[in-house]
Amino acid sequence: MIVPNTQRSWIGKAHIVGQDIQTSFYFPPKTNPEAHTEGYTEKDNGSHPWVLVNSTPATCSQLGLNYFFQERGPVDLVISGPNYGRNTTSLFALSSGTMGAALEATQCGYRSIALSFAFTDRINLPEVVAESCAQSVRVCEWLAANGTWGDSRLYSVNVPVKKGVLQSKISWTKMLQNTWGKGACFQELPQQGAVDDASTEEAKLRNQEGRVEAGSGTATPQAGKWEHRHFKWAPRFTDVHESVKKAGPGYDGWAVLEGETSVTSLKANFEQTGGFEGELKL
Repeated sequence: MIVPNTQRSWIGKAHIVGQDIQTSFYFPPKTNPEAHTEGYTEKDNGSHPWVLVNSTPATCSQLGLNYFFQERGPVDLVISGPNYGRNTTSLFALSSGTMGAALEATQCGYRSIALSFAFTDRINLPEVVAESCAQSVRVCEWLAANGTWGDSRLYSVNVPVKKGVLQSKISWTKMLQNTWGKGACFQELPQQGAVDDASTEEAKLRNQEGRVEAGSGTATPQAGKWEHRHFKWAPRFTDVHESVKKAGPGYDGWAVLEGETSVTSLKANFEQTGGFEGELKL
C-alpha cells in the first residue's frame, strides 16, 4: 500500500517538477475488522506498513513499483483505489488521480485496475461498504485471472456503495465521452473570499456528487478592471448526470445509475482518430 499523504483528487496523472519527494511509514493497527477501531501508529507493529508520499497518485505508482516492496516478490497487479467517489464518464476519468495511478502503472509495463466506489449518500453503513468491498474483490480477482491484458490495456471498475450490490449485475461498459455543457467549472469568489483546505473542499464536492442539482460556476462583479481575482474549482455535476441519462444503457455512468457494477476496458494512450495521413498542405 502506497498512497499520497494528503488529498490529491482531480490531479490526473501528474508529477510535480522540482518537488522534494519524501516518504514515511504508517503501520495500521492490528484490530478486529468487525470492531471498526480507529487509530494508527508510526511504530513497527510487525505488519506491512503503508508508504505515505507527499506527492501524487501517479508518483506513488512509480515509487511503489521501483523502490518499495521488493522483498515481497514481483508485482503482479496494481490496484489503484478504491476511490471514494465514481470515476465514470470521461469528465471524471480524465481528471482522476485514481485513474492516473493506474495509467502510470500500465505505462510502466504492469497490469492495473482503477477501482472506484460510486455512492448516492454519505451514510456509509459498515455492512453496505463491506458488500461493495466484497464485490470489488470478486471483480478484480476475475479480471486478474481472465482479463485480456497487454497492449497498454487497463480496466476501470466502478462499484456502487449500495445494499444488494453483490446480487446486482456486473456489466461490460463503454466510457461515456461527455463535456462540460455550460462553460467554466470555477466559482469566482469575492475579493476577501477564501478557499478551505484541499481535504475539506474535496469532501464538499463529494457530498454534492450524488445530487443532481449540485455544482454551479458563478461570477462576482469586479470593482476595477485590473484588480486581482479569486476562483475555486466548482464542477457542475449536473452536466455529468444529464449526459449519463441522455446516453442511456451501455455506458459506465448508466450502469452505476442502475446499481450495476461497471467494468470498462481501456488503453493507456491518446489514440489518434482515423482519416488523417500524409502531408498537411496549408
